[in-house]
Amino acid sequence: MDYRKVTAIVRTIMLEFIERELMSMNISGISITQVSGYGEYHNFYKPDMMCTHARIEIFCRADQAENIAQSIMNVAHLGQPGDGIVAILPVEQLYRIRTKEPEKDHGRKHHE
Repeated sequence: MDYRKVTAIVRTIMLEFIERELMSMNISGISITQVSGYGEYHNFYKPDMMCTHARIEIFCRADQAENIAQSIMNVAHLGQPGDGIVAILPVEQLYRIRTKEPEKDHGRKHHE
């Protein structure tokens, strides 16, 4: 099975809306962490210029990645600097720690 990792860095105020969208798509698992940094947008009111955003990471089948990325962008888009970024990366191998075996699709149905 061919896998991808979708990573999105988004405004924290958009997180709840993105989570709802991903749940409506029956995405089987996501990880969310709070991150600090700057890119296109800088917080000029702080000496280090850092902004707080949320990072969303999703491991999925390759055929789901583009749809997930587009959905995140559709929900997170405000049209302003600081909206964030989305990246789709190839996954060389994905293991389940519980079984110590490479992940397989197991015939699960995924909504797209």
